[in-house]
Amino acid sequence: MKRDIHPILKEIASIFTNNGKEIYLVGGAVRDMLLGKKIHDWDLTTNALPEEVTEIIRRAGGKVIPTGIKHGTVTVLYKNQSAEITTFRTESDYIDGRRPDKVSYAASIEEDLSRRDFTMNAIALRLPAGEIVDPFGGEKDIKAKIIRCVGNPLERFNEDGLRPMRAVRFASQLGFKIEKNTLDVIPGTLEICAKVSWERVRDEVDKILGSNKPSLGFHLMEKTGLLNLFIPELSTCRGIEQKGFHDFDVLDHSLLACDYAAMKNYSNDVRLASLFHDV
Repeated sequence: MKRDIHPILKEIASIFTNNGKEIYLVGGAVRDMLLGKKIHDWDLTTNALPEEVTEIIRRAGGKVIPTGIKHGTVTVLYKNQSAEITTFRTESDYIDGRRPDKVSYAASIEEDLSRRDFTMNAIALRLPAGEIVDPFGGEKDIKAKIIRCVGNPLERFNEDGLRPMRAVRFASQLGFKIEKNTLDVIPGTLEICAKVSWERVRDEVDKILGSNKPSLGFHLMEKTGLLNLFIPELSTCRGIEQKGFHDFDVLDHSLLACDYAAMKNYSNDVRLASLFHDV
């Protein structure tokens, strides 16, 4: 597959390789590239330490903002383009169910990828050449349209309570299926999910609403217990009949109305109104 790498991205990568450092494009950008989608955000990872990244970029005439320096991340501004660059790292001790209490720098790209949520997001593109690094079979899962955790799904979800919602959201957005072991452990992680801020949950729900068929995501939320946890008003609609009007209960009727709003390409405000119109 042809990898269309932006010239400025290649230039940034060459600056690092000329300084003897490795650098990779990672995360959603690589996944979207493999799906044939246009990429907009550049998340990069390197074996250069944050202070080395800062020095390398400043010598090349760019600017560096220490946006996430605690976790080894800086934002680079170079020739009117921006990118987040993070040093290879591992994470541990997720005390609040969302953010790692301890971050350590890793020795290799493979070690860095092992901390990521799903195999489709654990693929790296070695720059500037564009060679794929895929230790967990993410490219194969993308082709099969499968969402699968990296390693043990229970461990991945207990580390970060937002990940179950992300799994459901990706399934809705991409039309992928969640692999059975990954799906089956979600009900047992709801206590961790409950620790996630409402703002982050809202963002995931908003993305489900923006998908082509939002009911896919909401059905998965219902199946896993996430709907009752985060939107109990909807969950309670299951089994409430509306005889004399139609054959659907209130929940299915609401989901069908939301899907119709999505089919008509109405705004998320209208989709949300459709979803809640009979609550």
